[in-house]
Amino acid sequence: MDAVPAQARGYVAGVVLAALVCLHPLPAARTPWWAVLILAVLYAGSELVARSRLIGTCYPVLLAGAFLLPPPAAALVALPGALLSPVAQRPVVLRRVWRAAQLTLAVWAAARVHGECGGPDAVLAPDFPYALVPAGAAVLAFCLVLTLLDGGILVLADRVPLRRAWRGLFPRSLAPIAVHGLAGLMMAVLWRSRYGPVAALLVLLPMCVAWWAFAQYHRERAAHQATIRALVQAVDIKDGYTRGHSERVGRASMMIARELGMDDERVETLRFAGILHDVGKLGVPTRLLRKDGPLTPEERRVIELHPEYGHEMVRGIRFLGEARAAVLHHHERLDGSGYPYGLAGDRIPESARVVAVADAFDAMTSTRSYRRARPVDAALEELRRCAGAQFDPRMVGALVRALGRHGWRPAVTSDGAPPPPAEDRAGAAGRGEGARDSVGEGAR
Repeated sequence: MDAVPAQARGYVAGVVLAALVCLHPLPAARTPWWAVLILAVLYAGSELVARSRLIGTCYPVLLAGAFLLPPPAAALVALPGALLSPVAQRPVVLRRVWRAAQLTLAVWAAARVHGECGGPDAVLAPDFPYALVPAGAAVLAFCLVLTLLDGGILVLADRVPLRRAWRGLFPRSLAPIAVHGLAGLMMAVLWRSRYGPVAALLVLLPMCVAWWAFAQYHRERAAHQATIRALVQAVDIKDGYTRGHSERVGRASMMIARELGMDDERVETLRFAGILHDVGKLGVPTRLLRKDGPLTPEERRVIELHPEYGHEMVRGIRFLGEARAAVLHHHERLDGSGYPYGLAGDRIPESARVVAVADAFDAMTSTRSYRRARPVDAALEELRRCAGAQFDPRMVGALVRALGRHGWRPAVTSDGAPPPPAEDRAGAAGRGEGARDSVGEGAR
């Protein structure tokens, strides 16, 4: 929506008009305006706090309004806060108006469904679990309206294809909104009880703490990702021959880890391991990384120091966990002939055995400036041939099975120059990238 197309502006105008229709007429005679004011101020306050990124959007307040108030009055609760909501991109005013109209419609729909299902009586004289039925229907309506409107704006403003615009939106939003709905129901029940609105507001305290903790987690995670991106970009700038290699090794490592049945946390760690496996190249002279001819034994020894350089660089980053061992040992071989320490068999960390297979596979299936890529089937056959001596057969088998299900898209990782003829590729063997060792394209 940065440069909003005309059709998207028309769509927003239509949604705003629909929201205005929902707000009119307000049932003045039976509307508890003091409750509308309290909830509107509370929601607006939560949006102001959200600007400082301490908590997220306070949907429980909106849903409590849907459970307590007539539909037009409940919809009014969302307006002040939505117009104050934090906006990171321009046009700011249009985005806030869109947000206000979207929430107005969603809350109105939730309140209307809740009323049609007998929700107000269930809140006034709570009979659990019956009270959950109208509340659940209202949450579904709230979530459905938000999803439908979000998909529409993706199509018209961001030009997302129709077949993809709504894919996954509803399932992703339903679970968190359902949790907010339960909190909103607790607020409404307490509000109508003899304990009154003060007790209802106390429901928000534990949720605010949970939101704050969740926001802290996401900020920390974003910092982790930024650290990794910066390191990988530095490697890609220094070694143009392997640009994009790290990301693909991370992807292949993740595929192997999932195939082996590892939990999500370990899968993510193995992805980090694959992405950062060559970070030690930052400590290797650029002239060696970009040398066209074969490496001398001395130059090869210098390049073979890159796992140790990489380990020194990442060993203080605690969130990497076992990924640090993979950075250090991904060039070890099962028969003990690898480097830097000549570890053999199970003495090689499992994370390093995963990354070794992913690294060799991507190196063989990527076209570089000094030799053409191998077909995926040929690369897998080479991995099978070296399984047991160089690679862990479990990891090779896991990659074969994963690729059989998901496939692979080989990539060109040179700077765009066509591969030289076969007779000019002597440099590949010097780098350890021939048929024997490439599966070892490892040395560099």
